[in-house]
Amino acid sequence: MKAADFKDLSLEELRKRLVDEQENLGNLRFQLATSQLESPIKVRTVRRDIARIKTLIRRREIEGESTTPKQEVKTT
Repeated sequence: MKAADFKDLSLEELRKRLVDEQENLGNLRFQLATSQLESPIKVRTVRRDIARIKTLIRRREIEGESTTPKQEVKTT
């Protein structure tokens, strides 16, 4: 899936998708270990999708932090 496809999802949907992709990666690794996986490229694409999702989640968390006003520290 492309990064642009993930950008349209809400934060909650991204987190749900992350859990689904991590489960999918576990299944693919099991299939790879038992020689049942037809294409090992699928493991790489799922890992990259997980990285994209994590990046978007973190980016949105940072944006959420930057939009809240920071408290001023008083020095004496």
